[in-house]
Amino acid sequence: QVQLVESGGGLVQAGGSLRLSCAASGSIFRLNAMGWYRQAPGKQRELVAAITSGGTTTYANSVKGRVTISRDNAKNTVSLQVNSLKPEDTAVYYCYIHYDNTLGYAFDYWGQGTQVTVSS
Repeated sequence: QVQLVESGGGLVQAGGSLRLSCAASGSIFRLNAMGWYRQAPGKQRELVAAITSGGTTTYANSVKGRVTISRDNAKNTVSLQVNSLKPEDTAVYYCYIHYDNTLGYAFDYWGQGTQVTVSS
């Protein structure tokens, strides 16, 4: 069993900031990539940002310069700082992990999502 606990979503005015956090726990032997996806109404889920266990980061072009992803390997947490929020950032944000279990099998897992709404 794997659990992802997300926090930090909410209603924010355009131009504001917020920080999303996610804590992973459970049957995880090795936590590889961690990241955040988002899905706006009527749109496909898209990658926002990801970070490897070594700290290499990837950002969507639409958020580059406004978003910073970080992780704490000791605590199995990942955070997403989003600045200069725009109405088009409104979406459900999902925490994501890619991990190995104790048997050496790799899995992808998503959290239940946290709503971010940006008002204009």
